[in-house]
Amino acid sequence: MAIIKSVRGFTPAYGKDCWFADNAVIVGDVVLGDECSVWFGAVLRGDVNSIRVGNRVNIQDGAVVHTLYRKSVAEIGNNVSVGHNVVIHGAKICDNVLLGMGCVILDHAVIGENSIIAAGAVVLTGTIVDPGSLYAGTPAKKIKDVSVEQTRDMIERIAGNYMMYASWYKD
Repeated sequence: MAIIKSVRGFTPAYGKDCWFADNAVIVGDVVLGDECSVWFGAVLRGDVNSIRVGNRVNIQDGAVVHTLYRKSVAEIGNNVSVGHNVVIHGAKICDNVLLGMGCVILDHAVIGENSIIAAGAVVLTGTIVDPGSLYAGTPAKKIKDVSVEQTRDMIERIAGNYMMYASWYKD
């Protein structure tokens, strides 16, 4: 069973049909919506400030979500895929976003809806990513616009796949 731990009077909460890997860590002021999955070695550390996660979010292996004490919160919208080894630190991720493997999203950044952050990109503190965009590089820069249809179809497919993968562990 995942490590789900209360701290400072906050106990993690989650919706229906969620799945957490045995060594996933969910601590403190963390609230997850329905149909979420948190994979092996992922950490959601709501010890110093709040983490809010929408519905149909997959937080893949090795990802870390954290915040700054009294300065930033982490918000993740609906239908978000957080790739392997992603770091989200006190940032807002809007709906229908793909965060590619190993990218880093720093405090007070906002990732607009229907966007893609490429693998390995570093989104600096305070960066506002335009909705419907592909950002890549270090520091991350806009590469091109992407259509809502492109991102929605891809994100929904990935979210569906991760719900299927999670079901393998529930049986």
